[in-house]
Amino acid sequence: MDFLQLKYFQVTSKHEHVTRAANELYISQPALSKMIRNLETELGVQLFDREGKHIVLNEYGKKFLKRVNQSLSALEQGVTEVKEMKNEKVEIITLYVAVGSMLLPKLVGEFRDLYPQIRFNLTQHPAKIKKGLAYDFAITSEELTDNERAILLEEEILLGVPTSHPLSSQDTVFLKDLEHEKFVSLTPGNSLRKTTDRFFTHIPFEPDIVFESDDPATVRGLIQTGLGISFIPSILWRNVVTEGIKLIPISEPRCMRTIYLSWPTGELHTDIEKSFFEFIIRFFRDIAHHK
Repeated sequence: MDFLQLKYFQVTSKHEHVTRAANELYISQPALSKMIRNLETELGVQLFDREGKHIVLNEYGKKFLKRVNQSLSALEQGVTEVKEMKNEKVEIITLYVAVGSMLLPKLVGEFRDLYPQIRFNLTQHPAKIKKGLAYDFAITSEELTDNERAILLEEEILLGVPTSHPLSSQDTVFLKDLEHEKFVSLTPGNSLRKTTDRFFTHIPFEPDIVFESDDPATVRGLIQTGLGISFIPSILWRNVVTEGIKLIPISEPRCMRTIYLSWPTGELHTDIEKSFFEFIIRFFRDIAHHK
């Protein structure tokens, strides 16, 4: 199979209508139909179910489309990066960051002090990771499929409470004792929110979340003003926790998360990317050791 077959399949999948897809691609309907049949023959399965004049992507087609989208996205990004390298004589590192975004200015700045010719493409939107996003490295708290990974750090998750809250006098808390507390939280889908939701797997209640925000600074502000309690990462958030918040260890269950550096399985790294890998491992090691 070749690029044109994949592109034609992608456009046909979008429309689920051969005529409309052919019009967008500026080819004849018979030529497009033949291209799709040849692709199906090569794969040994039908990718569409035919319903009269209409076609519907079936389960084989949906699975194949997912990989086609990833492949074409990576190819298009590669073409763009090569052109930029040629024109600007720079190398580009594409970094997907789901956690620790507050560290980015320092991380990127220190690496560019060593390698001024490097340019970064940064993505900080977790939802995009499931839509075929191409990246060289990813910083996440989840184990990404089809990726190799290295552990950057493991950190304890603490309970942040207003200093005026009765819990602020305690040295430790149990999660099961927080049933009647009001929580403020990051929105569903956020990496930290996914982690903290799992803490309640074996607790006979769900947290009473009264405020949600997609901005960590807003969550911290809501705690500070006494509107609720929340979970605070002990390492990555320690330099941004404001006055008015008491951090309390959680004795049971022990609340932890792991931060990973991931990269697509089998990807060959350039010399600069290898240097960045070594740099980021040291960077997070230094952070973990300066608690």
